Amino acid sequence: VGVTLSLPFQEAMTPACTKTARGSTSGDAKPRRMLAICNNLGVLPSHFFPSDNGFDYTPSHYLSFLEEFRSDFTVFSGVSHPNVDGGHPSDISFLTAAPHPASSSFRNSISLDQHIAEHIGVHTRFPSLALAVNGSSSLSWTGSGVAIPPEQSASNVFRQLFLQGTADEIEAKISEIDTGRSILDAVARQAQQLQRSLGSGDRDRLEQYFESVRDLENRLQASRAWERRPKPIVDEPPPIDPSSSAMFIQRVELMYRMARLAFQTDSTRAITLMQNGVATPVMRIRGATITDGYHNLSHHGKAPDKLAQLKAIDEWQMRTMAGLLTELKAVEEEGESLLDRTMVLYGSNLGDANAHSTTNMPIVLAGGGFRHGQHIKFDTTNNYPLPNLFVSILERMGIESNIFATATGTMRGLEMKS
Repeated sequence: VGVTLSLPFQEAMTPACTKTARGSTSGDAKPRRMLAICNNLGVLPSHFFPSDNGFDYTPSHYLSFLEEFRSDFTVFSGVSHPNVDGGHPSDISFLTAAPHPASSSFRNSISLDQHIAEHIGVHTRFPSLALAVNGSSSLSWTGSGVAIPPEQSASNVFRQLFLQGTADEIEAKISEIDTGRSILDAVARQAQQLQRSLGSGDRDRLEQYFESVRDLENRLQASRAWERRPKPIVDEPPPIDPSSSAMFIQRVELMYRMARLAFQTDSTRAITLMQNGVATPVMRIRGATITDGYHNLSHHGKAPDKLAQLKAIDEWQMRTMAGLLTELKAVEEEGESLLDRTMVLYGSNLGDANAHSTTNMPIVLAGGGFRHGQHIKFDTTNNYPLPNLFVSILERMGIESNIFATATGTMRGLEMKS
């Protein structure tokens, strides 16, 4: 028997204004947060990667759009996930580094955000948030390799975060949670009966299933406890979802705003955002004429017209990233900016979408209390493991973790601020 539960969002708990983040109530001296963004069609490598490295590197064309924040981010080249291949399917391994995602026997592993949620998710109403633009593909995966369906509507995110339900609606949600717990109890009893007749290998797999059930039970219990607490109040209007998936950039901008508000109200500390270019039609973006779908443009074959259109899209990606960093830096939390406490990981599973290459992935890490301002360049032929950056992120989150996925340690060359 397979049971799929659609859990209600957990609702944030105390008021906040638009320019001051809510202080931590969990006992942490400095709450840290992570927003992980995957643009699954990548960027044009020749316009993204700097030619020189170190702190005195010369910004590439794309990075010039982030020049105002030069001291707030680090750019990496020559990094990838070992044994993650398969072209477009590799986007589901962006935060898991699970190998060979295109193979018929593939099974995903836990994503970075869910590893974070397992350790510190109890401190906030949302253990994590999974978001997406133009598609249901997710960056967030549980320890048992199950995708967490992402929310694609910014207005729904805002409603779940900030709009208070009626008393009847709250009680209905609590009833849904209790029903979910009852179903889990029934399934667990049946699985325990089955366990007696299984071999050792199957029992090990069933024990992994029990662990995921116990984790879900804990999340249900935490969700129930939060349901009657008030939602935060923000003096910003609810977003209006763009009517067309062709308004890709506008959808991205709204999701960035929702991420900032969620962090600002300390509603969660781990957010993922999948930007699904594969599912995006001919875009409508300001100041550019786009005549072909995003996916087709990414397979440009070096045609000048396609390259020019793709460059215009990439430039808007960088502009929206600059807008996100501007908003995070404008919010103050206990004498620091929200950007100082938020790690923004931006990148792609594809180093070169035209060739379906999964090596030399374009990666930027901004904020979060690291010593930024440099280009860390590794061998573009024999790549350095990107999961090492994930270990550094976990350490900065205060999570003791010597290894994650195929990591061999922390990210070489990246230092934390004191």
